[in-house]
Amino acid sequence: MAEQGGGEFTAEERKAMKERAAEARASKKRQSAAEKAEADRADALAKIAEMDDEDRRSAERLQRIVDEVAPELAPRTFYGSPAWAKDGRTVFFFQDAKKFKTRYSTLGFQEAAALDEGRMWPTSYAIVSIGDAEAAIIAGLIKRAVR
Repeated sequence: MAEQGGGEFTAEERKAMKERAAEARASKKRQSAAEKAEADRADALAKIAEMDDEDRRSAERLQRIVDEVAPELAPRTFYGSPAWAKDGRTVFFFQDAKKFKTRYSTLGFQEAAALDEGRMWPTSYAIVSIGDAEAAIIAGLIKRAVR
């Protein structure tokens, strides 16, 4: 999250931090692993359903890619955005453009993603839409991330 010139967070950033705190509180209240997994999935799908058309289509396509190439990943939310986790650790997330009033959505990988390559590698990608070419690249990234 980028800070503005005065070091203050934007309203959108503060909202995302509050969403993350609510996610953590809700997670603690869930009893069984199955209950937690089902609620996490429902939360992620609800966030996708709230998105504008193009972002929603991209997020839904992303979920289909995950189902195909890395079904072991579990959907959840991360700072109020849909995300996918392995062994309870967020591997990557999809941040829709509207959330932070940006011109593109972001596919961001977290530390749990095994994308390390040399001494420097990209961890986030700007997405306007996901066509077949982009889907192939994303599928490759996700496969690498969970190896």
